[in-house]
This record gives sequence, structure tokens and C-alpha cells, in this order.
Amino acid sequence: MEPPKRSAAPGRANAAEDAIASEEDIRAGLSQHLTRLWRYAVVLSRQRDVADDLVQATCVRALERAAQFTAGTRLDRWLFAILHSIWLNEVRSRRVRMGQGFVDADETLVFDGAHETETHILAGQVLQRVQTLPEAQRTAVFLAYVEGLSYREVAEILEVPIGTVMSRLAAARAKLAEGMGTMAGAGLSGSGRLGNGNE
Repeated sequence: MEPPKRSAAPGRANAAEDAIASEEDIRAGLSQHLTRLWRYAVVLSRQRDVADDLVQATCVRALERAAQFTAGTRLDRWLFAILHSIWLNEVRSRRVRMGQGFVDADETLVFDGAHETETHILAGQVLQRVQTLPEAQRTAVFLAYVEGLSYREVAEILEVPIGTVMSRLAAARAKLAEGMGTMAGAGLSGSGRLGNGNE
């Protein structure tokens, strides 16, 4: 009597189905996060054309690595991490420097019409100051204050200890406060939004 024939490995079929499902989820989610990705790319590169390339490369890599995305986790954090990795490994190696195609802070601060004009102007002034910070501080400030990520999430994206993130933010707050006085203290103080789940 012949042994029963085995069907195709179920694990392999399920893995392929999961990969397809993940890619569809990522395709659907990418459009929701494009503006945020572009803002972060501008903060990193300070150049519009480089930011465009960064976002495009991030989208391509996210789709290529769809199977690596864990369903149920935050897609935006995963995309930020991919973009940051591309910047470190590929784009920054070209020695991109400030001054060529510099993007005005007001232009980068597009919140889809969600903020009042007064808030937009205040935030634009803050962002202009943020653009003068060293890159390490600038990226930490953007992720923590603009995107509202926790210290732990920022640390995971930047691949540094939480203590390093806190140190960078403290140094950035001190530098911003030098030129912005009470406005910086009110908008970026440790007693503000940082007290909400960032400890």
C-alpha cells in the first residue's frame, strides 16, 4: 500500500500569503504617511530633491521588505526607521551639505490644514531654530516633539540608548531657549508634552 501523498508545505504557502497581505497593508498605509516621511527627510537632508529621493527609496524598500513588518505594530515607526537607515547608509555618504536647495522651514511645516495660523507661525519659528541644531539633536527633536514619539520609540529609530535621546533633547532645549526665551520654554519645556508618555 502506497503512503499518502504529501501536499505542498503549508508553512511555505502561509508565509507567501502573509507576505502578500503585509505588502497590501503597507501599500495602503504608505499614502497616509507620505507627508510625515517627507518632513522627516527634509529635517535630515535640508534639501527638497534629496528628501524626495529619500521618501521614494523608503517606499521601495518598505515594499521589498514587507515580510519583515510585524502586523499590529506601528507602521509609521517602521517607516521612519527605514528612512533613517537609508539616510545614514546611502545618502549622507554623499556629504550632503546645507545651502543647496535649502527648504524654508515654513514650507516643511505642512500639517494638512489642521493647525490655526497662529500655531503654524509659532511652530514655524520653532522649526527654523530647530534647523540650526546639529543633526543628532535635530532628528531627536523632530521625532519627539513634532511627531510625538516616546523616548523609547525615538531611541529605537535612531538606534541609540534612551539616555542619549534624553541628553540630545535636553541640549536642544537649552540651545533653543537661548534664542526663543519664554516661547521655547512654553512650547518645548520638559513640563509640556514630554511629560505625556515620554519618560
